[in-house]
Formats: sequence, structure tokens, C-alpha cells
Amino acid sequence: MASTTLTETQFRSELGDFSSIVCFKALISGLEEALGEKAAYISVVAAGRLRGKTLVTELGLAGQKPDLAAAAIAMNQALGKEGTRLCIVDKIEAFDDGYRVYCRETVCSAGEPQGASTTLSFTLGAIQGALETMMEKRLRGTQVESVLRGSQHDIVELNFR
Repeated sequence: MASTTLTETQFRSELGDFSSIVCFKALISGLEEALGEKAAYISVVAAGRLRGKTLVTELGLAGQKPDLAAAAIAMNQALGKEGTRLCIVDKIEAFDDGYRVYCRETVCSAGEPQGASTTLSFTLGAIQGALETMMEKRLRGTQVESVLRGSQHDIVELNFR
């Protein structure tokens, strides 16, 4: 999927629409310094949630309520290697209280040392916003496993509200 399918226009003619993980992490660090860790986390999750909602709407998937395998494929195309490169979504599972999303190579975990307490923020929000918009359900997301703490995936649990 070319970047022009994700937005109506390419924002930069020479550099393209993507920037570096280093700059993204500097933005997060600056927010934490300015707002405090908790307020920065809440703000970044909210920004990610808005991005996920917007992306799903732009792609015409809002309210489509696809089965979870199709939802995972759509999210991976939009957020993965052919999309914005935020993360790779390997699968989405249903459980009694909501959904569990298995992702890897997340922008939030990239470059962090093993054992770090870093948690998904923008990535969690984007996944939450995308699923909320596709499935037309309000969700509350938390990260339950991390590649930084021995898991094969960063796993986000999204509970129905």
C-alpha cells in the first residue's frame, strides 16, 4: 500500500511522509519532561486513539465489523510494513471481556533495552482507536505483555466499557 492510499496527498515531496523512531522517542521524552510521565502517557494514548480512528475512517473500514482475522489483516496493512510502519499486527483474539491484539516491532518498544519498563502508548492508542471504530464498541486498552519483558509480542488487551 503506497502512502498515497493512506492520505489524499503526500505531505513531503522529497522525504516522504515518514519520520524516524529517534525523533518520535524524543517527542515522547519531551512530553514526559514537560507534562510529567502520567500526563504524557494519557496524552500520547489519546493521540494514538485519534490516529487509529482517523485511519480506519479514511480507509472506509469504520463500522464494518469484520471478523477478527480480517480486522488483523486490515490493521496490519494500515499500520505495518505496507502502511505507516507503526507496528506489525499478527493476530486479534476475542475473549469474554473484549479483544487481545498481538503486535511486534512496535514504535514504542523499538530500541528499548530488555527489561525496560517502557509501555505502549501511541501504539496502544492507535490499536484501540482502530478497533473501536471498526467494531463500533468503546474499549479500554492496557498492555498485558511486552517484548521487553520476555514475550514474543507486545500484547494489548482491549476491554469492553
